[in-house]
Amino acid sequence: MSSNVVPLETFLGLPDHARLLGLDLGTKTIGLALSDVERQIATPLETIKRVKFGVDVAALLKIADKYQVAGLVIGLPLNMDGSEGPRVQSTRAFVRNLVPLTPLPIVFWDERMSTMAVTRTLLDADASRAKRASVVDKMAAAYILQGALDRLMRMPPDEPTED
Repeated sequence: MSSNVVPLETFLGLPDHARLLGLDLGTKTIGLALSDVERQIATPLETIKRVKFGVDVAALLKIADKYQVAGLVIGLPLNMDGSEGPRVQSTRAFVRNLVPLTPLPIVFWDERMSTMAVTRTLLDADASRAKRASVVDKMAAAYILQGALDRLMRMPPDEPTED
């Protein structure tokens, strides 16, 4: 796809204290979550109401700049059997169009079950339908980002090579 769509282990080489931004791309909204500077905890941030690509990306990149984000983790909505459907194609198209507009490294993260897990959590918390609708996208983004952060923390740092 492009040089800034990278494997997750690339994020091990990011500068210390650089945040990551998680995205849950929906047809009507983009849920955003932000990591802490230690890249251990994902927190729901906000939801961008989709208008059109240029407007959506301008809002996204403004937020990334505001929080000094060093990389993007974008949920990839695979089917339960791991196959790629229309939503994956839409996500890949979004990223293909985003790549020329930012130098930020981008990682795809399997988001299967994220919205379902978040919705179940909200139901268990007895959140109203309106409350669930207003927070589910940014919470799904946090779920996606947290999965990537947890995996990053389990990756061994590169071993120094001896000369």
